[in-house]
Amino acid sequence: MNEFPTPKKPFPIPVVPAGESAPDAALDHCSAAEPFALMVLGDSMEPEFVEGEIIIVEPEGLATAGSFVMAWLDGEWIFRQLVGGPGDWKLRPLNPKYPTASIPDLSVIKGVIIQKSKPGRRKAAKRYVD
Repeated sequence: MNEFPTPKKPFPIPVVPAGESAPDAALDHCSAAEPFALMVLGDSMEPEFVEGEIIIVEPEGLATAGSFVMAWLDGEWIFRQLVGGPGDWKLRPLNPKYPTASIPDLSVIKGVIIQKSKPGRRKAAKRYVD
């Protein structure tokens, strides 16, 4: 007879409000260089990225002008498009309702968005790097 294996307990994914940090032993086992997924919240990057879409962030991706990036700025995470050039870098939202932020250099960039997808719709994925 075929016996089905007992399902394993699901791995808990910590959900922490923005601005708070919660040390978690499970997170210590992740490599800083591994890509990770985030869900888009808010409308600052519409129309290209809408709320609820999943983005894949490459922590060691090459950030160039035009790249969509995650940055650590003024004590918070920010998702924007990198524009400008050396000495004049800016983080620009796609939605004009939000302000563009000037940054001193690329040290605030913590990852490059390499892909987006709509949950449950594999064919709706879009890649941003080759």
